[in-house]
Amino acid sequence: MLNEVAEGVLVHESECIQSNAVVVQGTEGVLLVDPGITAAEMEEMAIDLAELGQSAVAGFATHPDWDHALWHPALGDAPRYGTEACAAELRDLLASPGWEARLAEGLPPEYADDIPLELFGRITGLPAGTARFPWDGPRVRVIEHRAHARGHAALLIEESGVLVAGDMVSDVLVPIPDPGADEALDDYFASLVLFEEVAGRVDAFVPGHGSVGGTDDLRIRIELDRAYVQSLRDGGGTDDPRIRAPKDDWEWVSDFYDWQVDRFGP
Repeated sequence: MLNEVAEGVLVHESECIQSNAVVVQGTEGVLLVDPGITAAEMEEMAIDLAELGQSAVAGFATHPDWDHALWHPALGDAPRYGTEACAAELRDLLASPGWEARLAEGLPPEYADDIPLELFGRITGLPAGTARFPWDGPRVRVIEHRAHARGHAALLIEESGVLVAGDMVSDVLVPIPDPGADEALDDYFASLVLFEEVAGRVDAFVPGHGSVGGTDDLRIRIELDRAYVQSLRDGGGTDDPRIRAPKDDWEWVSDFYDWQVDRFGP
């Protein structure tokens, strides 16, 4: 089910890891950001859009993780975009022998059979430095950074004041600095500054996983994420509610934190 979070912006939350797909209504159709997760859910989104008299004219993947670069034939054959770095990561993956088997090993087992991979990762890279998404619709600012992954980007839908945050500022998922980055923690701190710079223009934000929030929630989560990343740098010790009192079925986040302390700590 699509739920409106602001005029012209709708969200579908998946049952799988509370993933959020975002629909931005334009002049001739919609921009569909991070659609997922299961085939049934994407077919349902296509039906919901048809009932609104809409279809996808463009797609966008906020970053190259599997759960953000999915697609389904029911959504049509609209061009799909990401940052140049995001597209490069996905090209390299799709060109590597045996990628499907490797990717399948990391899928949530209870949903794996219903996650369509036939159109996964077919992303066109926007030219480096692209500041606005090129389409016939509301102005969408591209905020590229490397907090979570190479080629990660948030989208600010300026007219409606909605920030599509990707895998940042979640109330259920802890920060995941890019383990492949040379300065992963510094990159994360710098990216939170970018979020702070636009927070005053944000009325609602949509994390890649978890609950939609408002302006005050965004500032709270930025500070929560900053404190969490600092705890990684310090070698552990945090009362972050996402690991001390996780939501049901999210207990694994506590173990993940321990791994991160070993990986990123002093």
